[in-house]
Amino acid sequence: MTPLPETDQLLAVAQRVVWFQEPAETLQNPVHFLAHVMTYGTIEDLVALDGIVGPDDFREVLRLAPPGIFDARSWAYWHVRFGLEPPCLPVRRLEAPSA
Repeated sequence: MTPLPETDQLLAVAQRVVWFQEPAETLQNPVHFLAHVMTYGTIEDLVALDGIVGPDDFREVLRLAPPGIFDARSWAYWHVRFGLEPPCLPVRRLEAPSA
């Protein structure tokens, strides 16, 4: 997925849903950004994405979802929205320290 354009609307959405990072930097990683929108976004945020992001982009986010962003409710909603069977939520895997 290519980086998203730095429009005023998208920068405002990025600032709100990914509060810990600069908005322009957030838009450079669209999967991370869209996962946050899909979890924390409002209907107004989705309207701001209309015409820029399509269903295939959202499906790609579900396929490549970073662990730790989606909650169970959002994960289930977006899978149902696109007629997909939701797999288990992505989780972080920590390796045991080597001795």
